[in-house]
Amino acid sequence: MTASLPNAAELLGSRRRILVTGGAGFIGGAVVRRLLRESDAVVFNLDKMGYASDLSSIEAVLADLGSDHSERHQLLKVDLADAEAVRVAVQTADPDLVMHLAAESHVDRSIAGPGVFIESNVTGTYNLLQAVREHHEQLNDERQAQFRLHHISTDEVFGSLGREGRFCETTPYDPRSPYSSSKAASDHLVSAWHHTYGLPVVLTNCSNNYGPWQFPEKLIPVVTLKAAQGEAIPLYGDGLNVRDWLFVEDHVDALLLAACNGTSGRSYCVGGYGERTNREVVECICLHLDHLIPTKTPHNNLIQMVTDRPGHDRRYAIDPSRIENELGWSPRHDFSSAIEETVRWFLNHYGIS
Repeated sequence: MTASLPNAAELLGSRRRILVTGGAGFIGGAVVRRLLRESDAVVFNLDKMGYASDLSSIEAVLADLGSDHSERHQLLKVDLADAEAVRVAVQTADPDLVMHLAAESHVDRSIAGPGVFIESNVTGTYNLLQAVREHHEQLNDERQAQFRLHHISTDEVFGSLGREGRFCETTPYDPRSPYSSSKAASDHLVSAWHHTYGLPVVLTNCSNNYGPWQFPEKLIPVVTLKAAQGEAIPLYGDGLNVRDWLFVEDHVDALLLAACNGTSGRSYCVGGYGERTNREVVECICLHLDHLIPTKTPHNNLIQMVTDRPGHDRRYAIDPSRIENELGWSPRHDFSSAIEETVRWFLNHYGIS
């Protein structure tokens, strides 16, 4: 376990109005919940409420906090592709901090239909940048001094690693899928708006997240739910593609640190020291299920190899030295314990026993 980190209220300081895009998504929802629990800030949640959006976890937190906090979460149902709606939303929120998490993020969906990824991730980020730039220019000197736009991105923009090495902030961009290409484009836009227009920005690139409330299209929830119900577990190719797994609450720690204490114009890579092959992840989930819901045969008998995804990157791994050394972050959870917590959550949430 790492030393305790500042809570959200300590990090925010005098910032009281926070705009979170994609706050009804998996990572965005975790950020919103943390802000609501640990600070008195008003959170403006800009989300188009698409297929993967879910407010129930936020509503549960508000119910726990009580009626005095009910107005601290304001949903702005807006599609980032609508430039005027985005402009009005930013004016309404009047934010001291913008955390931009909204993105289409499922690689398979980007391969089947890349257009929506360009619209949401590239055009949407451009529209947000323009609206935030206008907002920032109208702030007084005191609010300008503390304002940041934090753009949250992915390690997939760096391409694929061989057996050795890890991604860091100076790794050249080499995206391989429509999804990662759209995120790479949005990263470059954010950086350009900083250098050209002086917009105060911070960027982070994270490894694969997992944890409670993840939409069941990603590897860990898909495997957990299928295996728990005795269905075949699909595993791409030879199952040896490697990802660096990061527990979502550790990611939230890093995001708040970077957003509030990061240097303007700087990027930070966030990884969980959780390198595993996809097969190792699947087999780990199966072992937990063998214990939690025993069956006559081991759950890993359900693994079924399927045709590999086109352009499937072989290995991702992150070197988080910069955010550790500059901002004092390190992950609080190890994969072995956090994956068990995650598997238990999915079983309880979906009523599987």
